[in-house]
Formats: sequence, C-alpha cells, structure tokens
Amino acid sequence: MQQTPKPSPVLTVMTVNIHKGFSFFNRHFILPELRDAVRKVGADIVFLQEVLGHPQDGAAPLSGWPEAPHYEFLADDIWPQYAYGRNAVSPRGHHGNALMSKFPIVHDQNHDVSIAGPEKRGLLHCVLRLPGMPVEVHVICVHLGLLEGHRQQQLAMLCAMVRGEVPPGAPLIVAGDFNDWRRRADAVLWQGARLREVFVTAYGVPAKTFPARLPLLALDRIYVRNASAHLPVVLPRKPWSHLSDHAPLAAEVHL
Repeated sequence: MQQTPKPSPVLTVMTVNIHKGFSFFNRHFILPELRDAVRKVGADIVFLQEVLGHPQDGAAPLSGWPEAPHYEFLADDIWPQYAYGRNAVSPRGHHGNALMSKFPIVHDQNHDVSIAGPEKRGLLHCVLRLPGMPVEVHVICVHLGLLEGHRQQQLAMLCAMVRGEVPPGAPLIVAGDFNDWRRRADAVLWQGARLREVFVTAYGVPAKTFPARLPLLALDRIYVRNASAHLPVVLPRKPWSHLSDHAPLAAEVHL
C-alpha cells in the first residue's frame, strides 16, 4: 500500500521596521498598540528592525515605556523564543534587529555589516528547529544602509554569510528593511545566494512599503531559498499607517 506523503510545514512570516516604537515623525510612543497589531497577524516568525533595548540609564523615558527590552515586551507569551542583535547606540539606548519565533531558536549570531560612517547596520542570523523537520530552518533579519554603495557591499556580505553558514539544502528565509529603492538587490541575491523575492515571484514586482501612509518605495523584502511562498501581502493601511513609517509584509512560506 502506497503511503501518502506528509504535507510540508507551512510558516506564516512577517517583517516590519517598528521605528523604535514611535509613530510617523516620532509624534507618539505607540509600542503597546503596535504589540496588539503584531499579535493579530498571528505570524509564526516575526522579523523586526529598529528595535530598542534597555534605555541607557535604565529608566523609562516616556509614559507606557516597558521595563523590559522592547523585543521582550513584543514577544510576551506569544513568541517564547526571541533573539536580538544590537546595531547602534543612541540617546534613547541601543537598537538593532530582532527575531521572534514560536519555534526553538537553537543558535543566533549578529553580524555587523556597518560601513565606515555613522550608519550602523546588522544581519541577525538564527537557526530554528521545527517539530518533525529533518533539517533546521535558517532565518536572517536584515537592515541595510541608506547609501547605494554601502548596500552593495552589505549585499555581498550577506551572500558570503549565506554561502559560509547556511547548508545548501536547508530552508532559508531572509527578510527585513533593505532600503533598496533602486531594486538592485534581487539580481545580487539570486546570483550570489540563489534567493528569490516572494512578491516578485508572485506578482512580478516587489511590494511598495514606504512611507506607510502612501507607499511609493519598495524598501522591505522577503526572500526564500529551498522554500516557496504563497499569498504574500502588504498589511492594511489601518492600523499600520500610524504605527510605523514602513508598511509590514507577511507571507505563507512552505518548506
């Protein structure tokens, strides 16, 4: 009797630049409201950029500011696993990329890809173990620079990191804020790491995400390798347009 093959695991992934927990133009601190909105998406894995850690002096600077680092506050009891990579230090404290996961994170490492100058950027690489999966799933949370020359160097670093740290047959998801308004990343990541962007695969063009109130630029991306993505979407303008300056992306990823 022929056995029916087991269905492949399906993950819902989400990426959003949370703008350090402040609304557009830094008018309001809205991290508690943003946490509620992220919870409603119900993603298995959440890629976050511009996440604040502890304030430098250890004191809450504003009303509603959590005592815990912002990534812990956002994860709460929904995402029991999280990792954080500090990229920069500011007057409000340090900030960087974070990943929240419903599955065990068995390894994490933050790679500093800053180029000479004031911009501090990083790649947060995490390895996840899913029940019943014979191989581990690799995920990389990305925040690249504002200058084209810097981004090209950082994309080359990302490709080198993938080749050096991710097994060729392992599922890989790379997501975050690429600041790639000129759309140069797709060709580089395909040639250097065999990564495909999920919106380009599904619709022929990347999703416009910035500014969130009237998206004109495609800055945020989700790439996959050894996986396929279904139903990639830009999350609705309400409530997201006043929760960040970037519109979030979400997709189903089939491993």
